Amino acid sequence: MKNVVFIGLFASVLWLNLSCNTQHNKMNRKNITAAELLGNSAYPAISYGGYRHNSRETQPTIQELKNDMKILAAMGIKLIRTYNLQLEHAPNVLKAIDALQKEDPTFEMYVMLGAWIDCANAWTDAPDHKAEDEQNNRSEIEKAVQLANQYPEIVKIIAVGNEAMVHWAWSYYVSPAVILKYVTELQALKKDGTLNKQVWITSSDNFASWGGGDTAYHNEDLVDLIKAVDYISMHTYPFHDTHYNPGFWEVTQQKSQDKSHLELIDEAMQRSRDYAIAQYDGVKKYVASLGIEKPIHIGETGWATVSSGYYGRKGSHAADEYKQALYYKYLRKWTTENNISCFYFEAFDEKWKDATNAKGSENHFGLFTLDGKAKFALWDRVDDGAFEGLTRNGNSIEKTYRGSKENLFISVMPPIILESEVNE
Repeated sequence: MKNVVFIGLFASVLWLNLSCNTQHNKMNRKNITAAELLGNSAYPAISYGGYRHNSRETQPTIQELKNDMKILAAMGIKLIRTYNLQLEHAPNVLKAIDALQKEDPTFEMYVMLGAWIDCANAWTDAPDHKAEDEQNNRSEIEKAVQLANQYPEIVKIIAVGNEAMVHWAWSYYVSPAVILKYVTELQALKKDGTLNKQVWITSSDNFASWGGGDTAYHNEDLVDLIKAVDYISMHTYPFHDTHYNPGFWEVTQQKSQDKSHLELIDEAMQRSRDYAIAQYDGVKKYVASLGIEKPIHIGETGWATVSSGYYGRKGSHAADEYKQALYYKYLRKWTTENNISCFYFEAFDEKWKDATNAKGSENHFGLFTLDGKAKFALWDRVDDGAFEGLTRNGNSIEKTYRGSKENLFISVMPPIILESEVNE
C-alpha cells in the first residue's frame, strides 16, 4: 500500500513539474521580444517557403509544415520569415508551430510575418506605380494584425512589403509613402493596445531602397519611413550581381596565375561577402547621415546552386553547392560576429518560382533540395546526426551527391577569367 501511495505522489509531483514547466516555457515564449531575438546569435534566422509543387495552388499540409519546422529546429534555426497572407501558407505555418509547441513545450520557433504589398494593376502589363492595390494591401495588414494577436508567443515581427519599393520589381513596386502609411498605422495600433507593443514593425527591401545605393531613392518619405520602423530589414544579393555588376567577381588571367581553381573560388566568395558587407555599410552610412539611429539586419541574402541561365556554365559560373556553402559560412560568421540577424534565403528549394524552367536559379536557393537532401553547406550537420529520424516528403535527410565530394566538384567552376589584361 505504501508503494502505491508513493507512486501516486511521485506521479502527481511529476505531473505538477511538467505542468509548471509548460506554463513557464509558454510565458517565456510570450514575453521574449523582437529586440531580444534580433542580433542574438542564440536565435539564428532563415527565410522559409514550404511549397513542394509547380504552383502555390497546392498548399503544404500542416504535417508537411511540422516536418519542415523540425528540420529547421534541428539545424539550430529559431526565427523564420514568411512572405504573404493571400494564401494559407503563413497561417498554417503558425498553426504547425503552435501544434509542435503543444506537443513539446520546449520547442521554440518565432516568426517574422510578411504582409505583401502591391501597386495598382500589379502583375499585369501596365502596373500603376503611382497608386496602390488598397483592397489587397489592407487585407494583408488586417490579417497580419489578427495573426499576431492570435499567436503572441510566435509572431514577433511584421514586415510590410517584400522588395516592394525597389524599382526593378517592375510588376508591383510602390512608393515609400505607401509602405510608410501602413507602418504608421501598425505603430498606432501598438500605442492604443490593439497590437502587442512588443511586436516590431519593419519593411524588408533591397539595400538601394533603404538609401544605400542610388540617390534616386532618397526622398522625404523614405526618411520618414526609416524613422517609423523599429528596425531596417535589408536585402543583398552578390549572387545576382555576378552577372549584373560583375566587377567584384571576375578575375584577370594575370591575377589568376599560379592559383588553383579552389583558391580562385575561395577568393571570389570572400569578395562576395565583402560586396554584401559594402551594401550593408551603404545603408548604415545613409541612415547615420540623417542623424537617425536604427538597428539594421539582413532580411534576405542567398546563393543559388543551379542555373541554366546567367549564373551557370554559360554565364558567371556562380551557381553550385560549393560556392553556396562558402557564402553561407562567410555570411553567417560575419553577421554573428557583428550581432546582425540574417534571414538567409532560403531553407528549401521551391520549384514554383520558375515553374517552366526546372533549372532556373530562382528554384534552387534552398539549403535543402525539394525532396529533403542536405546540400553541401549542411553536410557536416548530417554527419553530426542532427537530422536523424526526420523526413521531408517521406525521405530521410541525406547528403546531396550521395555524400561524394568528387561528384559534387564535377559541376564546380572557377569565376570568369578575363583575357583583357594578360599582357599588362
